[in-house]
Amino acid sequence: MSLSILTVSQLNFYVKSLLESNDKLRFVYLKGEISNLTDHQRSGHIYLTLKDEKSTIKAVMFAGNARYLKFKPQNGMVVLVRGRVSLYEAAGAYQIYIEDMQPDGIGALNLAFEQLKKRLSAEGLFDTAHKKKLPILPKKIGVITSPTGAAFQDICRILKRRYPMGDIILCPVLVQGENSAEQLTDAVKKFNRLKCADVIIIGRGGGSIEDLWAFNDEELARAIYESDIPIVSAVGHETDFTICDFVSDVRASTPSAGAELVSPEMDLILSNLKYYKQKVINLFGKRLDYERERLERFAKSRVMTLPYEFINFKRINLDKISRAMIQSYSSQISVKRAHFANINAKLDALSPLKVLSRGYSIASKGNDIIKSVDSVNIGDNIDVKVSDGVFKCSVSLVVPNQTIKKGNTENEKGN
Repeated sequence: MSLSILTVSQLNFYVKSLLESNDKLRFVYLKGEISNLTDHQRSGHIYLTLKDEKSTIKAVMFAGNARYLKFKPQNGMVVLVRGRVSLYEAAGAYQIYIEDMQPDGIGALNLAFEQLKKRLSAEGLFDTAHKKKLPILPKKIGVITSPTGAAFQDICRILKRRYPMGDIILCPVLVQGENSAEQLTDAVKKFNRLKCADVIIIGRGGGSIEDLWAFNDEELARAIYESDIPIVSAVGHETDFTICDFVSDVRASTPSAGAELVSPEMDLILSNLKYYKQKVINLFGKRLDYERERLERFAKSRVMTLPYEFINFKRINLDKISRAMIQSYSSQISVKRAHFANINAKLDALSPLKVLSRGYSIASKGNDIIKSVDSVNIGDNIDVKVSDGVFKCSVSLVVPNQTIKKGNTENEKGN
């Protein structure tokens, strides 16, 4: 009996062909919990494990199918998947190749909405501190919606009735279907780039979550957040909510309500103008009456009825002030004169001439005052100044103080 020996590759290929030839394994529906999730950002492939209470199975969802997912798979999430069972020959492991995936218990779109809402909220895109105030009297009102939809007709009708002085600038876009989110995003950026509107209304009429899905786009949300122009989101009905509603500066329940928010009512404006006009007239009349009474009181005052009496009164006051100034000036002069005489007396007492009058003299050699015997020599001509004149002398003897003291001492000893 001969044995048929297979290689590992042959065995894996054979098992793979068996699995793929089984019609029941070509369309398999599974329910399981996601674990070991790996989402390759570059390739777009998703690798995961599906498990229940007892077993696990490896699974892969290639980029061609993964790009249609409306939500982001996460570990621990229970999902319903559709796919085919086959064998990965290189590892000898059988797995399910997922073609479609839906969250269990909640729709994929609802889950995607909640995931994106949570993430953008954590980033601060919904913070009220970032929201801008709507202009009171916008000159140009931008509208981003379908030109053929009822929403645009409602917006135009309300704006023309309430605020006909405002210009409506429409940027026509698709509001559902393929490329609609991209067109909405481009429209927001275009308005900001051209700066051609003071406020923007973005929206459409009601519909299912699928119809409104373009307004849940992440790129659109970021474009609205970065807009320098205030944006009013007017999507669907009052019970409809989109990401666009949360990130916009103001949310309107309907497109008609959005038009009312950006437009002041013309009748109310005219009524306010009339009110303030009458208020200005009343205030001006009161001020005119007050100034008229003030002028009448001034005309009846003494300065106007008896001007010479007023002038005489001022002249008397001027005379009093003049006399007081002269008296004060004279008093100051007397004080200063006495102070000057006192200083002059002190200077006179300290004058060198005064010293000379008491019998002292000043000897000088040329222009220098002689202060020491070292300054003169025998034969020098010197000048001696006294109180009543100068006489000239010739030095015949120089006797220092030490010599005098020494001579005196010797004399004392001799005695």
